[in-house]
Formats: sequence, structure tokens, C-alpha cells
Amino acid sequence: MNLRSKKSLMALGAGAAALTLGLSACSGDTSESNDGGGSSGPEVEVFTWWAAGSEKAGLDALVGVFNEQHPDLEFVNGAVAGGAGSAAKDLLQSRLQAGDAPDTFQAHAGAELQDYIDAAQIQDVSDLYSEFGLTDAFPADLIDRLTVDGAIYSVPSNIHRANVVWASPAVLEEAGLDPEAEYESIDDWIVALDAVQETGKTPLSVATTWTQVHLLETVLLSSLGAEDYNGLWDGSTDWESSEVTTALENFEIIMGYTNDDRDGLDWPDATQQIIDGQAAFNVMGDWAEAAFAEAGATSPEDYIYFPVPGTAGVFDFLADSFTLPVGAPNEDGAKAWLETVGSAEGQAAFNKAKGSIPARTDADTSDFSPYQQSAIEAWGSDVIVSSLAHGAATPVATLNQVSDATSKFTTGASDLATFQSELAAAVAG
Repeated sequence: MNLRSKKSLMALGAGAAALTLGLSACSGDTSESNDGGGSSGPEVEVFTWWAAGSEKAGLDALVGVFNEQHPDLEFVNGAVAGGAGSAAKDLLQSRLQAGDAPDTFQAHAGAELQDYIDAAQIQDVSDLYSEFGLTDAFPADLIDRLTVDGAIYSVPSNIHRANVVWASPAVLEEAGLDPEAEYESIDDWIVALDAVQETGKTPLSVATTWTQVHLLETVLLSSLGAEDYNGLWDGSTDWESSEVTTALENFEIIMGYTNDDRDGLDWPDATQQIIDGQAAFNVMGDWAEAAFAEAGATSPEDYIYFPVPGTAGVFDFLADSFTLPVGAPNEDGAKAWLETVGSAEGQAAFNKAKGSIPARTDADTSDFSPYQQSAIEAWGSDVIVSSLAHGAATPVATLNQVSDATSKFTTGASDLATFQSELAAAVAG
């Protein structure tokens, strides 16, 4: 274990230390490894939840560029596995409260950062945007989404799309469905889900709670439309309205087509069911594209993709980003990492491996996959909305309450009316 990791454990109280040790065990050796190799110079601890699979492949690609651009610095991998970042966020908050910040940490751009801003745990990095030429490299509407009261608090490494369906052509054909069919609405899609269910295959694969919240946000978007979906977060759409009730009824129906073992799985397991021909459909962000590539699957022979029915022309947006924490032990090293994250070379390498697209408009994407090319086109032309499940639409505390309410509902511990009222209370704060 490196010196900084030892100091982290000493800084935490007994309860937080137990949490730290438990999470470290879950993440294997990633917190102690320098996956990029290279320098033995000053350490830069980069805290993420990219501990395995295609996410780690993206991180490794980014580290490779970092080592080339900053050979005098030593990358220290602070990755923590589990729950789309929930385990990492819990440990991170313990460390921040104990005054033991990493040099930089991953967070979703958008409202997720608000809690860190309010707690004065991250610094304004607006000056770095000028220094690194990012103001001109990122689209103006992205800059607007990153700006909070005139300040910017993170550097995005990518753009992800959340409202994507991934499907198995073989399973669809077995159910008598055309893999090239388009589904204009949730109702149209339910007809297809019924057909798959008749074959004995899983119509729609999902996993643990956060993937169910991910599905929920896309159903809300499909049922309400972009304007009213945005209104859920700015107060102009009433969470107690009949329109939201209808959307939640659609979610309840669709959850009825999912796998019974869902709560014991994470997203790669649900995606693997598409690859293995066990399920017809899976709703997941486009990090799944990298998982298909890693498995050697080729579209459209092995899998297909399309917007969640009812959301064509809408891009449900999220972005991974990196911060400059208050009290970062190696602030200059953290700024060097942010420079690589925002660079055209870093964004091209990272996103090619991760399945997402660069936030920069000038990164070389000529060898990106057909899916990524389609996402680049959609990002430039579609209506943009912010993801609930991935921190763009709401602060962490709100998302936690939404997740709790969703888990209660999908496990049968609450009914639809209770679910709706709990969602309304969560967003109202």
C-alpha cells in the first residue's frame, strides 16, 4: 500500500475506516496499482469508480496519454468498484470530511457537483479553461451546463448518452420480430416485449437499483416528452400530476418484463444477457458499446441499438468529469491530470475505449465505431436533456432518495401511489 493510502486509513474514524477496508476488498488491488506504468516522480492520486471492464480500459487509455504528456508524474489509481460509483462516492465523502482529499476525483458533471460546491470541497477551475483552451474546444451549450453561478468546477472527459436500447437480433427473430423495426412509443414496445415473453426468453434485462433508476428516467422521458421531463427538475412539471402517474404506470408494466434475478446483478451482467442471447432488450448508457466490443460482438450481426421508444430526437446526457478538490495534496499534479483529461489526445484515446464521445469538438474521431459516429451526430442535432441516474439532473442527496423509493417499489415494498409521492418529496427536498 502506498503512503497516501496508509494516511487515508489513519485519517478516518473507526466506522469510516471499516467502510474503507470493506470497499478496498471489493475493488481488489486497483487502489494500489499504477496501471499506467512510467514515472516514479511525484504521485497524483486519481479517484474513480472505473475499476473493471470497459471502464478500466478507458481509464488505462487516458493514463497512457497522461504518462506521455507528464512523464515527471506518477499516476496512482484510486479506483473503487461497485454500483455505478455509489461505493466510491460513499468512501470519497468519508475522506473529504476527514480532510483526506485525493488529488482529483471523478464526478458526473451537472447537478451532482452541487453538494461538493455547497460544502466547499472543490475549487473553481474556470482559469484552467482559459489556460488549456477549453472554452473554445467545448460546445457553448456544454459550457453553459457546466457553469454554476459564473464558475466551472470540473473538466469533462466525455459525453455519454443514456437513452439507448441494446438488443439481440437473434432473440428478436426467434420471437418473430423484425430486428430493423422501429418502436414509436412505449405501447409499441410493449407489444414486442410480449412477443419475446412468449418464447421463454427475458424480454428486458436489468440489474441492481441504479439500472432500474436509469430505466425509470428513460420511461419518464418517453412518456412526458423532453419539455415536461426537464420540468421535473426545474419545478414546472408537477410530480403529482396524472401525466407522471401514467409514466410511472408504464414503468411498472415494463418492469414486469424484466429478469427475476435483477437485484443481484450489475450492469455488465444485464448487458451480457444480450450478448449471450438470453434477453432481447437492455436499456443502458453507451458505455455498453465498449462492453460489446470487448466481447467481440459486432453490430448489427450480434447486437443492434436505437433510442428508447418515444425518445428519438432527444439526447439524454451525462458526462464523466474530474475536479480539483480543496486540500488536494498535489494540486499541480491534479491540474496536470485535468490538462490531459481535457486534451484532444486524451479525449480521443479515452472515448474510443469507453464507447462514449469526446466533449471536445476537435478530437480525432475518424476511427470511432459506427455507434459512436451516430452519437456524435445526435449530440450535435438532438434536444439535450439531463440524466437523473447519473448526476446531471439532481444532486446526490436527491438521487439517493429517488433510488430508495425505486428500490422499495420494484421489490414490492410500496405501491404506485406511494412511489409517486416519495419521488415528489425527494425532488422537492
